[in-house]
Amino acid sequence: MTIGLGHYLAVGAILFTLGILGIFLNRKNIIVILMSVELILLAVNINLVSFSAFLNDIVGQVFALLVLTVAAAEAAIGLAILVVYFRNRGSIAVQDINMMKG
Repeated sequence: MTIGLGHYLAVGAILFTLGILGIFLNRKNIIVILMSVELILLAVNINLVSFSAFLNDIVGQVFALLVLTVAAAEAAIGLAILVVYFRNRGSIAVQDINMMKG
């Protein structure tokens, strides 16, 4: 039995669904929300690389590298903002962050 395109797409769909569920079901912890966004980006990368291998084209792998770069920058900047916010407020609860509007 070989692993085909459908298997990779199924894994990507499962990871994407877990990421979406993580965002919508857990609205109290900002770190879990950031990890769910990373899961979504990982699912997109799996789909890009699998289609790239299936079509024998390297463009999907280049896009996956760009998405990895954006994901790393997003994680670094997001965690830096959280650290500064925690130092100022003493909490990183999503309810407290909503008070910053205005």
